[in-house]
Amino acid sequence: MTPDSPALRWRKSSYSGDEGDNCVEVASAWSAGMVAVRDSKIGSGAMLTLMPAEWSAFLSGIKTGTFPV
Repeated sequence: MTPDSPALRWRKSSYSGDEGDNCVEVASAWSAGMVAVRDSKIGSGAMLTLMPAEWSAFLSGIKTGTFPV
């Protein structure tokens, strides 16, 4: 699956703001059992794909300060 695949419906993080900086987009690729993450400024560039459990662990790490934002 590529970042511009029609199977992906990208959502921009509400924390990204309107300025265009630090923009993160997430797409659920449930048909592939994955969660995709990309930099919205480089829409057709690389994307990170995570299994649902990895995505949950990542979000938990952000919330607990393991991965400072």
